[in-house]
Amino acid sequence: MITLSNRVNAITASPTLAMNALAKQMQAAGIDVINLGVGEPDFQTPDNISRAAIAAVKAQKTSFYTPASGLLALKEAIVERVARQYNANIMTENVSVTTGAKLSLYVLMQVLLNPGDVVVTAAPEWVSYVEQIKLAGGRLIEVHSDNPAMKLTISELKKIKDDVKLIIVNSPTNPTGQVYTKSEIEDILNWANEHDTFVILDEIYGQLVYNGAQFTSGLQLQEPENSHMIIVDGVSKSYSMTGWRIGWTIASSAIISAMNKLLGHMTSNPTVAAQYAAIEALSGEQDTVEYMRKAFEQRLNTTFEALNDIDGLQVDVKPQGAFYLFPKIDENTIKRVGVKNTVELSTKILEEAHVALPAGEGFGMPNYLRLSYAKDQATLDEAIKRLKMFFKKYMKD
Repeated sequence: MITLSNRVNAITASPTLAMNALAKQMQAAGIDVINLGVGEPDFQTPDNISRAAIAAVKAQKTSFYTPASGLLALKEAIVERVARQYNANIMTENVSVTTGAKLSLYVLMQVLLNPGDVVVTAAPEWVSYVEQIKLAGGRLIEVHSDNPAMKLTISELKKIKDDVKLIIVNSPTNPTGQVYTKSEIEDILNWANEHDTFVILDEIYGQLVYNGAQFTSGLQLQEPENSHMIIVDGVSKSYSMTGWRIGWTIASSAIISAMNKLLGHMTSNPTVAAQYAAIEALSGEQDTVEYMRKAFEQRLNTTFEALNDIDGLQVDVKPQGAFYLFPKIDENTIKRVGVKNTVELSTKILEEAHVALPAGEGFGMPNYLRLSYAKDQATLDEAIKRLKMFFKKYMKD
């Protein structure tokens, strides 16, 4: 008998990755599945970025370890980027580079949390927050906000009676695409300072905002040194580099030092060729970023309207960033389809309509589905057509 640890038995596999794997299995079997289940841009990594990685390999720069926290040149590129983009002054000692932003978040949970420590975030939340907190022994409080945008507000923070060790704010938010305003971020940071609470600002989608929405980075409001504010970011989404696995944390040097100590026992260092690619992403021309942003904006505007035309689905507040739609499914629709919940509904949609959509349960919000519009418009149009036919079949009187 194989006995595994209680730790791993307690966590749940990522529902987005599980849906993605199932969709790929069906595609491999020859089924025409439209996979809208994974948060991955459909664009190729820009050529200048790929060329930089190839050049680093050819120059024999990639064969050996770097510091656990990444190349100094990459940290300098991150420092220069935030100075240019946010007019913020940080030091390389405030930066740790990791094998993807997901690892940054995991390591931060290990560094910040003791067993029983309370973490607060707004539901719906990104699926991996939940399991990373669990692995660190923390206790998650999901705030189910009354406001239509489902954002964490200062009034809801004030209602929490527990001592809060950590707040996580994702802006733009996965899965709703909502962007926190400057005043909303300020309020949360001020509350956290008053209560000696850490704040992780997950800004991975910060460059992907649409239709005039304004993104505010915490770096525009507060310096990280000697601060409880922590920024997590990376190149995956804005530069279409999901496979390269480069993320980073910006925080007080004491937090960065603790992270680096742990990273030295984990990955040793991020892949060197990917680090050189990230240097080019941050320091090279940025036209491709704007090209992709505009494409996502157009897809949002077209797909939002089409999705809301489907009887039984509704997105109440139009997303402002990222590349997700998070439609609500009314109880009557779930009953008429003949399923008990949106987990069963998402499976039935995949089996019958051949469209992969993760269920809201994985994001802490039953009765919702998440749709990624990081696909070309023709593919999205076909997916909407299939969904419309699926629900129409069950919504007939």
